[in-house]
Amino acid sequence: MTEHGENGRDLSFSARINRNLTGMSRAERIVAEYLRDHGRHAIFATAEQIGSATDTSDATVVRTAKSLGFSGLLDLRRTLAAEVVEVTNAVRHFHDEEGGSAVARVFTEAAERLAVTRRLVEEAEFGAAVELLDGAREVLAFGLGGSGLLARYLAMRLTRMGRRARASWATGFQLADDLLGLGADDLVVLYTPARILGEIEVVLDHAHSVGARVLLVSSSLGALFADRVDVTLAAPQSTTNFTGEMLSAEVLTDALLLQLASHDETRTTRAAEELTKLRSELVQGDDSPVPKRRRKRQA
Repeated sequence: MTEHGENGRDLSFSARINRNLTGMSRAERIVAEYLRDHGRHAIFATAEQIGSATDTSDATVVRTAKSLGFSGLLDLRRTLAAEVVEVTNAVRHFHDEEGGSAVARVFTEAAERLAVTRRLVEEAEFGAAVELLDGAREVLAFGLGGSGLLARYLAMRLTRMGRRARASWATGFQLADDLLGLGADDLVVLYTPARILGEIEVVLDHAHSVGARVLLVSSSLGALFADRVDVTLAAPQSTTNFTGEMLSAEVLTDALLLQLASHDETRTTRAAEELTKLRSELVQGDDSPVPKRRRKRQA
């Protein structure tokens, strides 16, 4: 069975997912997201192997294929294989066309990727995300791997704006310590890769149990967690790995921070002045061989 878009062309695999995701079960959504993000591996995998990779079952994999409009798993894999070949050829053409220039390839993809991100930003959702940040008693930014670096960046920038924020990139038992202080007036900003990790489930469950709000910034998991978060912002990933995993999410974060700063310019200015004062004191302290506290005692 072949699905077509409004222009009569066959729907891409990602487009099929976007069209059918709301009518799928949670387990089917997990399988669909996995197939989209790991198509190169899935085209050679059996239903049992895909079920094992997604912690579902072979029956769920087959149901997912049919929910996406395919006659079965074999039909789905043929479509995936064709798209993988198409992307591979496009990357090779891109490489040849740019004459092997790394600068040209990276900047071209970055510009295209950010243009896609901008088109996906809905003003209402973006405004709601800013309101969540503005109304939070404290912000807990969470991410793992590259996402963890961005979580730390957000927490640092918010702190420098005079707002309470902290970051966590913990796994295992250490994550429990970071979640302990979360309360009903707080906000979790969740940066997620295109993978479903156990820590993400724990963070979402705990936020729900204490009544904290959640802002999700994700490349592909928005539909999966739609009923468990307050606002989702889409941050598309690279299809070639020429640009970093968190490029789109970082630019979105900068946009959120800029808009948030305009909500309370007095607080932002006061915090900036205090930061400058503290830095100046630290520089002055470095110039003297005697620590400032000791100098006062000797006076």
